Amino acid sequence: MTYKHISVMQKEVLYYLNCQPGKIYVDGTLGGSGHAKAILEKIIPNGILIGIDQDSAAIENAEKVLESYKRNIYLFHDNFANLPEILSQLNIAAVDGILLDLGISLYHIESSGRGFSFKKDEPLDMRMDTQSKQTAAELVNGLSEKNLKKIFKEYGEERWAGPIARKIVKARKDRPIESSKDLADLVSAAIPKNAVLKLGIHPATKVFMALRIAVNRELEKLDFFLENFVNLLNPKGRLCILSFHSLEDRMVKHRIKDLEKNCICPPEFPKCVCSKQKQVRSLTRKVRRPTEEEIALNPMSRSTRLRAVEKI
Repeated sequence: MTYKHISVMQKEVLYYLNCQPGKIYVDGTLGGSGHAKAILEKIIPNGILIGIDQDSAAIENAEKVLESYKRNIYLFHDNFANLPEILSQLNIAAVDGILLDLGISLYHIESSGRGFSFKKDEPLDMRMDTQSKQTAAELVNGLSEKNLKKIFKEYGEERWAGPIARKIVKARKDRPIESSKDLADLVSAAIPKNAVLKLGIHPATKVFMALRIAVNRELEKLDFFLENFVNLLNPKGRLCILSFHSLEDRMVKHRIKDLEKNCICPPEFPKCVCSKQKQVRSLTRKVRRPTEEEIALNPMSRSTRLRAVEKI
């Protein structure tokens, strides 16, 4: 198996994580292990990296790519939302840095055979963890028109969510929608031709993203992690998150703002009664984006947004 993936904004990630020898770091989304390997090179000989990925293929790849660092790594086939339990298993109270790369890898698009790409004719699966139960095909063929529209609109910010959902429900009466090509063709046919010409992207892009998010419950898991990550960091510990669409980035941005606030009592209160204390400081007042040079080398990095914080 070749797990193809290019790690984005690697220099920036290492800078914001402030990787130091002997410290403990978490890569919560191993992917092709490019970030993990770069972190390990900074923290050896005595540092520890905890690598997590919900895709077993990524874990198998990491075992090979990181074999020379095996005394410094712990690998878990799991989701980063379960980091508290993972640290408890290792008897580690807190860590010095956490990285999340929320993007989809080239492996998933080109080699996984799970229907992530609207350019391929593959089974409509879209599960990152193939042990999980619900596939994209089950959602597409089982949800009501109302719920399909909701997913496309909320997760994909798809303007044509209603017509697309109607088209799908009508088509599945004749036969189940089972392949990525079938779905992509239906979505393309549901959007007016003059609108397709103005899109600038494949007409099925947002629908495929929305289904992937729904199948893998990506926003729910990110929300849970954001509610808990501060407790998992040592003082001065850092979190670095790479997101790739506006829904994820807004969640990260708003959570950072909340954690940066001190007193939230109404202005008319004579003194503070909430006792709220600032918990983090932002290291990226403005979201960081990849350089033009990186985008030229790796076009998939174009939509990357990096935000980082340090625990106070």
